[in-house]
Amino acid sequence: MQIKDILGISNARLLVGNKEDALGHVCKDTRAMLPGDTYIAFRGEKFDGNDFYEQAFLGGAKTCILSHLDNIEEVSRKYADKNIILVDDTVDFIMKAASKKRDLIHVPLIAVTGSVGKTSTKNLIARVLEQKYRVLKTQGNLNTNIGLSLTLLNYQEEDVIVLEMGMNTFGEISALTRIARPTIAVITNIGTSHIGNLGSRENILKAKLEILEGLTGPILVNNDNDLLHDWVLKDEYSPIITFGIDEKSDYQAKDILYSTQGSRFMVGDEEYQIPVYGSAFIYNALVSLAIGMMLGVEKKDIKEAFTAIPSEAHRMNVIKKGDITIIDDTYNANYDSIAFALEVLSSFLGRKIAVLGDVLEMGDFSEEIHRKIGKLVVDDKIDYLITVGSAACYINEEALNWGFDVHHSFHFEYNEGAITLLRQILQKYDYVLVKASHSMNFTQIVEGIVNE
Repeated sequence: MQIKDILGISNARLLVGNKEDALGHVCKDTRAMLPGDTYIAFRGEKFDGNDFYEQAFLGGAKTCILSHLDNIEEVSRKYADKNIILVDDTVDFIMKAASKKRDLIHVPLIAVTGSVGKTSTKNLIARVLEQKYRVLKTQGNLNTNIGLSLTLLNYQEEDVIVLEMGMNTFGEISALTRIARPTIAVITNIGTSHIGNLGSRENILKAKLEILEGLTGPILVNNDNDLLHDWVLKDEYSPIITFGIDEKSDYQAKDILYSTQGSRFMVGDEEYQIPVYGSAFIYNALVSLAIGMMLGVEKKDIKEAFTAIPSEAHRMNVIKKGDITIIDDTYNANYDSIAFALEVLSSFLGRKIAVLGDVLEMGDFSEEIHRKIGKLVVDDKIDYLITVGSAACYINEEALNWGFDVHHSFHFEYNEGAITLLRQILQKYDYVLVKASHSMNFTQIVEGIVNE
């Protein structure tokens, strides 16, 4: 796209520069600026990106898109060799510009949403498709209106696009899908993330299903998820492709075997292996297999992609300290991801120690969710339970209510207490799961064990 293509969007006007110039790579972080890039400024709660346009130019930016600029005449003279575009609202602008860019894109676009596993699913889909195609994907978890729009604006003739779509409440997926207009969609599951905002899992399903509003092709859904399974049975959308482990599905994993090398499973008469633990990653693999097959990737290449899955920071990362195995899953937490992680922990033969912290953003459901986690700890036959935080005490209390050994149950207000205890009780062949919401800073606990 050239600058002239975006003039008028959100009242965009060129204060100085050449409307024939290419828009270039669009970036919102002056620290990541490269020569020729376009800087777009956003206002945050604690900063105003409009204040950093000069840093952007110093970093090599050719163009700045701003919603506010003082001393326009003086700045225009100073940067006469640059492009400065003023718009009414940069968020409104980027969403509308991305939608216009989408009109020019004619390749498969896969959109991934769900309560758990969006980022890891997106990454594995992209890795599988990279065996045959050039792939553009959402970087990190930039899955909001700004992140998705930036990804589309930076499309450069790739063969396939894989986007992640996140949400906190109603209407957000609707806005994203209308911009992206996916040709294939994925819903990983319906859990309890953001239940404090939406009030029920049924409402979370309704919010996730907004993805259908822009969808032009099939949707892949986790058939083992109770709400998605019921929705599939209603058959209100076509075509639906199912994946699962327990329920009969179009892509179903059977004969699953977990080991310290990862997970092995069968789909039909083919065996697949992934170097990570747990059913959560098997679901990811099933989705990726399905989409790879749909887009013509060879099975042997899909298997190769699976074996080369890279570890993702603080997402079920396995750390060895001598004969002790630490599972660092501290990136974030909700009920479903904790259930997956405890399932993995329970599959090992050594002592199983769960270090769990607060699950945030649960609103009025907080105590109920944490108590359900306490019941899981007992069901999965965990040997030691260590909890940290104000809400995590309910995990501990409920586990005790269901018969957990009081001598193996500990609760602390701060991370330091858990670190001190772990250093005292850890022994050879222990397996330790460390998991909580990101702001609980449980990486401190992992480091406290590893760096002892």
